[in-house]
Amino acid sequence: MTRLANIDFSADSLLVARQLIGVTLLIDGVGGLIVETEAYDQSDPASHTYAGRTPRNASMFGPPAHAYVYRSYGMHWCMNFVCREPGHGAGVLIRALEPTQGLELMRERRGLDKLELLCAGPGRLAQALGITRALDGQALDAPPFQLLPGPPEPVELLIGPRIGISKAAHELWRFGLKGSKFLSKGFT
Repeated sequence: MTRLANIDFSADSLLVARQLIGVTLLIDGVGGLIVETEAYDQSDPASHTYAGRTPRNASMFGPPAHAYVYRSYGMHWCMNFVCREPGHGAGVLIRALEPTQGLELMRERRGLDKLELLCAGPGRLAQALGITRALDGQALDAPPFQLLPGPPEPVELLIGPRIGISKAAHELWRFGLKGSKFLSKGFT
């Protein structure tokens, strides 16, 4: 069992995606509260792992509680947290954060002041936190990563279909913090 921030990363990605809401993610001390996630699994046609292991997605088949970093549309870095047992190919996309630490550096990296937009979306989040391919395959329990447990009481979740995908878009595998103004897109 791979536990970090009171989460069992060897569990199903749907469970891990829910449990990550409210956890604090820091990279080199910069980050905030995770407010939006999406689950992906090897059995899911929208997952990078659906067609099997490739050099690009190899980290998703690695040990749980590691990062999988990739380019989206050749433009933006995005980051998943690997789940399940090694060889399975599952993960959770970190879609949005409520920025709390390193705000000035995030603003500088993003070139904007509006707090609500600093980390609202996986590409924006990666830019604000300085995420690059260099973090691919890195363990989440070692620098530069730091995951801090969420509140002791369960948070109220929003649940809806994933966004920005064309396959299996109907699946209710997207999770958000109810009442957050830092989501990438509203839930309907």
